Amino acid sequence: MMLKSVTESFARVIHGLKVGHLTDRVIQRSKRMILDTLGVGFLGTSTEVFRKASQYSKIYSSNISSTVWGQPDFRLPPAYAAFVNGVAVHSMDFDDTWHPATHPSGAVLPVITALSEALPQSPKFSGLDLLLAFNVGIEVQGRLLHFSKEANDIPKRFHPPSVVGTLGSAAAASKLLGLSLTKCQEALAIAVSHAGAPIANAATETKPLHIGNAGKHGIEAAFLAMLGLRGNKHVFDLKAGFGAFYTNYSPKVLPNLDSHTWLLDHQDVAIKSFPAHLATHWVADAAASVRKHLVTEGARFPTERIEKVVLRVPDVQYVNRPFPESEHEARHSFQYVTCAVLLDGSITVPSFQTHQINRPQVRELLGKIELEHPPDNLPSFNTLYCEISVTLKDRATFTHRSDTFYGHWRKPLSQEDLEAKFRANASRVLSCDTVESLIKIVEKLEDLEDCSAITTLLKRSSPPQLASKLSTMS
Repeated sequence: MMLKSVTESFARVIHGLKVGHLTDRVIQRSKRMILDTLGVGFLGTSTEVFRKASQYSKIYSSNISSTVWGQPDFRLPPAYAAFVNGVAVHSMDFDDTWHPATHPSGAVLPVITALSEALPQSPKFSGLDLLLAFNVGIEVQGRLLHFSKEANDIPKRFHPPSVVGTLGSAAAASKLLGLSLTKCQEALAIAVSHAGAPIANAATETKPLHIGNAGKHGIEAAFLAMLGLRGNKHVFDLKAGFGAFYTNYSPKVLPNLDSHTWLLDHQDVAIKSFPAHLATHWVADAAASVRKHLVTEGARFPTERIEKVVLRVPDVQYVNRPFPESEHEARHSFQYVTCAVLLDGSITVPSFQTHQINRPQVRELLGKIELEHPPDNLPSFNTLYCEISVTLKDRATFTHRSDTFYGHWRKPLSQEDLEAKFRANASRVLSCDTVESLIKIVEKLEDLEDCSAITTLLKRSSPPQLASKLSTMS
């Protein structure tokens, strides 16, 4: 039977997808996303924005509660655990990025870890249950992003995780809660009224709240639907519904389950090697290549010999920050990332600390950077490039172009490097034994019979003396 309602077709997919629909590639890719998201979430618990979000959330309590990752003595109601864990995931802009543009995992994983722990379930949730709910949440985000040409580009109006992430969160929660088809449809309608945050808050401490809110609001939408709250059953069909967030909105009924294919099967995510906006990773790659022509091994970068540095990048205004003042602005600055790589040879988590941003040699070099926007360099993570030209005072010029960086879906991180990133991030909070146990569990997640094994590990932290040593090393 051909469905006429786009919204109903989404509800049918959410309700009807089974573990058997998961493919080997989707399982493998989603396990990589889960491991990376846990790692950046653990790292994010050391940030100021996580501290503020946690402090605020402590005013809420409930008879049921969920773990705040890496905080053994801190539990919150599931919606607020998803909120603070989501904030941690995006606190450094270190989480994965998809195409069309969004950060898919941070809005979904904190939801399913919170709910799987808090809800009484017999039999217990399995690893395959978690993988299915996770992928349902990812799939819904991707399908919605394909309804608008505007969504193909780096955003200009709404931050995508606050829009599609909220719906993906509601879908994942609905799947894990076992909602009926009708209730799934209501949860989507409710979630749309929670969706949306302006891109103007990019490069501020508020941006990580977009991911946290997506998780929290998705759980709330699913719980409210369970209680009988109703919304517009055609919310995805209408330009005055979900279409309000996108121009050129053209929704389509999803295929029947017997012909379902996963978007993640065809489009992998980018996994970052340093914590900054994805567009800056092309800049870092190009700058590292040019630096090899200017610096001999062990020598410092010759800032005094530089006449100018020209970056040919897409016109993305919120990543064009000539003189960033904060860590959040630096993470969204083509110019700062260029300087950090040219001066230091690489860029790492500590590169965004205030004393690094305010170094005199950084400020001097920032003043020599110019941006150009070639008309063929469109603001899409699938096609953009960065070309850097460094001109010396003797007029010699060195140029390099980066079309793809290591970590992009066209050049994915090796499993070894992905695990190394996880170890570096998670070991700031967890003991080495716990870190290795999590790697092993996620590696075999589809074989896990009881997901409480994961949540038990999520609540462990390093001994205080080790945590103190790790913090002084960062």
